[in-house]
Amino acid sequence: MEGGIPRTVDEVFTDFKGRRAGLIKALTTDVERFYQQCHPEKENLCLYGFPNETWEVNLPVEEVPPELPEPALGINFARDGMQEKDWLSLVAVHTDSWLLAVAFYFGARFGFGKNERKRLFQMINDLPTIFELVTGSAKQSKDQPASAAHNNGTKYKSSGKSHQSESEAKGVKDDDSGGGEDDEQGATCGACGDNYGTDEFWICCDMCERWFHGKCVKITPAKAEHIKQYKCPSCSNKKARV
Repeated sequence: MEGGIPRTVDEVFTDFKGRRAGLIKALTTDVERFYQQCHPEKENLCLYGFPNETWEVNLPVEEVPPELPEPALGINFARDGMQEKDWLSLVAVHTDSWLLAVAFYFGARFGFGKNERKRLFQMINDLPTIFELVTGSAKQSKDQPASAAHNNGTKYKSSGKSHQSESEAKGVKDDDSGGGEDDEQGATCGACGDNYGTDEFWICCDMCERWFHGKCVKITPAKAEHIKQYKCPSCSNKKARV
């Protein structure tokens, strides 16, 4: 990546994923801080995502035309005039649009052909949108392992195997047929949006029923053992502001 500017399809997709991860943090795990920074009495503000998976609320750039496409302007003005979930959903839609604009700006700048543009879009389209992650509107069959549908307690898994409560474990043969593994492959983390990995610890929010990497929400397998009902950062913050 010469001069830090993505020039190939893979480099543009890596840039896209980094910016996307930062924006997802702003609208989920860091939502309280993001909410506070978007006060309506401030000037026109934009939400920026960066390739290093960080985010920033700031004024728009001054140069015209800008070096890159600019995010939606003035996201803070509507904050107190809407329900919080509706406002976050609106911001999420605009961030999805901005991410696509930046990715295909690089594609146009470096002369991506038809096949390269198609490949880039397919790679992007394989990930859930930020709007889907923020609103929980992604299809359950893709974002939630089948084992979660019948698990009443706190749901978590590691190394590709779902942990069940003692009552559910009674009478179940202790075999390792791996029949549910295919159902888990489509799961995505509600914080970073990455796909399920069999070598990672995951936990499910009992409120919104989204799955999260333990490392993304700072929950270890040892901590999960003592949690009766897990609430993700987003659900916990919503309850605190009611």
